[in-house]
Amino acid sequence: MLSNLGWSEALLLAVAGLLIFGPDRLPRAIRDLSKMLRELRTMARGAASDLRTELGPEMADIDLRSLHPRRFVEDALFGDDDDVSATASDEPAKPVPAALAANERPPYDSDAT
Repeated sequence: MLSNLGWSEALLLAVAGLLIFGPDRLPRAIRDLSKMLRELRTMARGAASDLRTELGPEMADIDLRSLHPRRFVEDALFGDDDDVSATASDEPAKPVPAALAANERPPYDSDAT
């Protein structure tokens, strides 16, 4: 979670925490924050295991990470295009228009503009 946090950012957070909470309350705030993060991780792991048990044995091999929205976007942007053609309907392929000549103007459609 904090893997790309550098030393300068960590030092800045420590100074900001010291100014906001003060030297007396800062250790307790850090302890409460770490306890909350541990509880959130435990809840997330429990939710994942509950989801697996609720889905049943037919969905036991599902990868829950594949359901993350970021994964959907990555697959849409960087995924193989072969998968799209396999699910496409049986429509004939549209012809690719020829390239325009050097001084040729593109066709104008007044209904489309």
